[in-house]
Amino acid sequence: MDIILSNATDEPIYQQIVTQMKVQIINGTLRAGEPLPSMRNLATQLRISVITTKRAYEELEREGFIENFTGRGCFVKAQNTEFLREESMRQVEELLMKACEKARMMDLPLQDMQEMLELLYHEEK
Repeated sequence: MDIILSNATDEPIYQQIVTQMKVQIINGTLRAGEPLPSMRNLATQLRISVITTKRAYEELEREGFIENFTGRGCFVKAQNTEFLREESMRQVEELLMKACEKARMMDLPLQDMQEMLELLYHEEK
């Protein structure tokens, strides 16, 4: 499991963990039933507080992405990946609609929007 944390973003560390783990579950990198590192081990690997990893795992469990079994640890929960992908697509469409509305308000040509999207899409994080 690869998680890369950034101090150059306003996103809290626990949320960065949640977001990256969700992506890995949705794209199949983390599979249903796969064990996750213990909160303590993940905290050690990422050099962060156990409280931060606990918060991330709690949110993932609350959202139905992982299961926690007392004494056994946390595991990736079986997902309806098609539903999750569809929900993600809906969110992307919603954001793109807002961007298009803003572009139309300032008379930004479609070609400029396409170029901007192309640059942003291929931009390295």
